[in-house]
Amino acid sequence: MPHVPPPRVPAARGRTQLFLASTLYGAATLAAALDAGLLPAADRRLLVVANTAAVPETTPAFDEAPGFGRLRARFDEVRSWNETISPFHPTGWSPRPDDAPLWERHLRLLWGLGDDDVEIVLESIQVNPALALAQVFPDAPLEVYADGLMSYGPTRSKLDPLIGTRVRRLLHLDLVPGLRPLLLTEFGVGAEVVPGEAFTKVLAELAEAAGPVEAPEGAALVLGQYLSALDILTPEEEERLHVRMLRGTVRRGHRDVVFKPHPSAPPRWSRLLKEEAERLGARLTVLDTPVLAEVLYQRLRPALVVACFSTALLTARTFHGLPVARAGTDLLLERLTPYQNSNRVPVTLVDALLPDLEAPERPAEVDRPDLEGLLAAVGYAMQPQIHPGLRPAAERWLAAHLDARTRRYFKRRRLTALALPGAIPSQLSFLPRNPAIRKVARRARAVHRKLTRERPLHKKIHKKIHKTLTRGAA
Repeated sequence: MPHVPPPRVPAARGRTQLFLASTLYGAATLAAALDAGLLPAADRRLLVVANTAAVPETTPAFDEAPGFGRLRARFDEVRSWNETISPFHPTGWSPRPDDAPLWERHLRLLWGLGDDDVEIVLESIQVNPALALAQVFPDAPLEVYADGLMSYGPTRSKLDPLIGTRVRRLLHLDLVPGLRPLLLTEFGVGAEVVPGEAFTKVLAELAEAAGPVEAPEGAALVLGQYLSALDILTPEEEERLHVRMLRGTVRRGHRDVVFKPHPSAPPRWSRLLKEEAERLGARLTVLDTPVLAEVLYQRLRPALVVACFSTALLTARTFHGLPVARAGTDLLLERLTPYQNSNRVPVTLVDALLPDLEAPERPAEVDRPDLEGLLAAVGYAMQPQIHPGLRPAAERWLAAHLDARTRRYFKRRRLTALALPGAIPSQLSFLPRNPAIRKVARRARAVHRKLTRERPLHKKIHKKIHKTLTRGAA
């Protein structure tokens, strides 16, 4: 009988994990998740660094920051997303649908992925660069990690089901202990907590490698966020907010103050604060070193941490047990537009949970059931199409808790558009449910739309008549 060769057994395909990060805080969260064993084993792990600064050419990426070398050891390679898609900007580029297979082939060659099965762990799935990377590898399962308070809010826009259904888990820090995030729950994605102990251990590594910090220990720490870059405040308003923080800190009895500006903030803000500190008789230290605020917590042990709505306020309180205070959230709640702005939930949580810097007494913290109800109400008002199931919870909370203080979390116009409690005075609450009044309102809107469409025609006829009469008079 002729020799029959044994059937060929295909070689096992390797598994490569891609980790996308745009901040050192996000990379630290990934390192903590890896240390805690929350991610499956892989043959190869690549950290993809995205520099999303407005001008990446003038702003160093986080892999150049002090201490990054300690995180680097957890990954086999580090790749630059900016160099990969150059000359495009990471927040403005995504592959055209027809080009996605070409980009996947290109990245497999460029990054040496071969035929490996690819898994992706990324942040901010609803926007680029995370969305772009997910589109380049359409068969890759996704894990999303949250590096801040935005995970407690709803997905900021309706996500393509071809992307959303690929997400297996949401990994997040338990910044508000016990509070369940809303992000991606419309796809049934479960949330898993990255242990705080693992995260603080990573921060300790960064603090050890960051080198000396020239600032007094035990001073109050004021954090800048550069909100004018997000078009939330004007530069002048943000300057005044920083001065307001400094004044409130000094009024609380702190004479040594450390100001950590946002890395992209203009230097003149620091000069103005120094002048104000001299006037107040305080000693101000400006830290230009690009280190995490969490590193300063471990190195300086500040007596007080002050910010507007930074996630660092919650990490200071939850993971380091430091006293914190907020400033300017009332202005932010008023200015955020549209109502669906993804910063709304972080501002709301900070305002509801943390003491006001300028208030003489600390307000009582919101009870957990009330906080969950508040989150449901704000989340539904932000994204009713994505989370229609939250409406009953939103109605219950608004009916029971909407008062002079909590009204700041909602816009009357938004409540009216969604026919939610609080849209109109209680004595007129029957109006939205009255069939006759609803019929009149529909007719009024129809007439208004008709007049709006015909207005240009009316103007044209009036102009023609006026022209004819003028000729006749001549």
